[in-house]
Amino acid sequence: MPAIYTDTLTLPRLPRATADTQEFKKVKGIFDSVSTLEGEGFPVRRPFPTRWLNFADPFLLLDQMGAVDYAPGEAKGTPWHPHRGFETVTYIMDGVMDHRDSHGGGGTITNGDTQWMTAGSGILHIEAPPEWLVVKGGLFHGVQLWVNLPATQKFAAPKYQDIRSNQLALISSDDGGSLIRVIAGSIGGFEGPGTTQTPIIYAHATISPGARLELDWPAGHSAMVYSLLGSGTSGKERTRTKEGQLALFGSGKAISIEADLSQPSYSSYGWEVLILGGVPINEPVARYGPFVMNTQDEIKAAFEDFQAGKMGSIPVERIPHRSEADTPLEG
Repeated sequence: MPAIYTDTLTLPRLPRATADTQEFKKVKGIFDSVSTLEGEGFPVRRPFPTRWLNFADPFLLLDQMGAVDYAPGEAKGTPWHPHRGFETVTYIMDGVMDHRDSHGGGGTITNGDTQWMTAGSGILHIEAPPEWLVVKGGLFHGVQLWVNLPATQKFAAPKYQDIRSNQLALISSDDGGSLIRVIAGSIGGFEGPGTTQTPIIYAHATISPGARLELDWPAGHSAMVYSLLGSGTSGKERTRTKEGQLALFGSGKAISIEADLSQPSYSSYGWEVLILGGVPINEPVARYGPFVMNTQDEIKAAFEDFQAGKMGSIPVERIPHRSEADTPLEG
């Protein structure tokens, strides 16, 4: 899992959490992810939406893609498809993904990169592994997050952000036991590069075995921790949180998570978690497939606009692929 690892002793350190013990958020629930297939058949773990947790305002969907070690010819992506009314955020930890959309956005992302697409009024896009990865095979591991847009922004102009790994804010916990990569929002005064339409925080943390991470958290933000690899506990009450589970927190001013002393061999750096939250939008949600609006009439209109070609057209050119010079060397 090579997504941006560095010696925490060389990084700026977060201040120690200032909240009193009673102000720490308590865990409202632990939710198991479901395993399913997406796109052309790649495996995902999905903590929401499920029958247990429909969505986690302001977030609509969280998919852990892989980790999967593709044999030659097995790597898969998605076909061209539309979106309206929300944002898709794709973060790659291992492997490579190409993106192309009908509004001119796109590119290639790899270890630690993020592509942030605001679908807004409507867009067509495709995500696929480059040809060399399909031919050669290899490890792939990433995350896709869907972020809702409020009614006033659902018809905003589509937008694309290409966020490189070297742009992320890299910080250490106050004791040096955790590495935090801030993709968007602010943690301890350290700002991530992602431009958000509503206030959210999105980060990937690696917590050393046996270490505890405590963060001050905005009181008006929801908060959740998703266990990507390994295991630990969430909250001061130390609620067990296993790999593939999501811990959803209640109200409060800080969060606390702690890595188990023993971690699996494939999680050699420690407990890998996503930490995220945001200001709830608190609006009606109507969703069907690739569209998320406020009413069923708006969903119907989205399908009609898509069928009428109002969300753009598929570019004639192929998805750009990396050149041979950019292809990883045999190792």
